Amino acid sequence: MKTTKLFIAAVACFFMQSVSIFAGDMIIPTNQLPAAAKTFVKTNFPGQTISYAKLDREFSGTRYEVRLNNGVELDFDKNGTWDKVDCNYSAVPAKLVPASIANYVKANFAGASIVKIDKERYGYDIELSNDLELKFNKNGKLMSIDD
Repeated sequence: MKTTKLFIAAVACFFMQSVSIFAGDMIIPTNQLPAAAKTFVKTNFPGQTISYAKLDREFSGTRYEVRLNNGVELDFDKNGTWDKVDCNYSAVPAKLVPASIANYVKANFAGASIVKIDKERYGYDIELSNDLELKFNKNGKLMSIDD
């Protein structure tokens, strides 16, 4: 009985150590980013350079996190497709925002700009410069507002 418990404890420790080595963030050279991610940065943030890039291995897959020299934070999937753009206090590049969402924000929140856009399974999470958070479905229809 004691041997079985000891064996199970040893296997559990080994498994947890393996998971901790596999999971987690690792700083990587920018040349190890997928080509699509590098192209995205050059196209949408001209003149900005990458301060650092991180490889994040999770059970759900590989992801990349990038921070630009101006503080913009970007998340990419394993293929380099953008998932989140957080410009903090400046506006997200307009071409990244679906037209229906941009039109809704312009019509209903004059003077506010979109400072963060995050793709979700259901649609998009948007944060405005006035600190409101909006959730839109995939068709660009407003689902909720959180202040």
